Amino acid sequence: MKRKRYSPEKKVSILREHLEKNISVADICEKYQLHPNQFYQWRKQLFENAVEIFNTKKERQQADSITNELKNTIQERNEVIAELLQENLQLKKHTGEI
Repeated sequence: MKRKRYSPEKKVSILREHLEKNISVADICEKYQLHPNQFYQWRKQLFENAVEIFNTKKERQQADSITNELKNTIQERNEVIAELLQENLQLKKHTGEI
């Protein structure tokens, strides 16, 4: 059986149909040939990410700022690790270990 792929818009439409029209999960799944686990996964994703919709612009900016700081920290650490690995390789070459 070939897997069906649903666009994000269609997923929202299916979830909305269930929530607004009170159609049972079983009926929705039968209508769209979905496994109930897939439906529940979509619903979980919807509610987990819904908080972002209600965040203020300031909260989003703070979250973006923290994310950028973390990315920069990771980048700096990766650069330091790369330098240390290069130095280690040079020392091994110099001492004849390689």
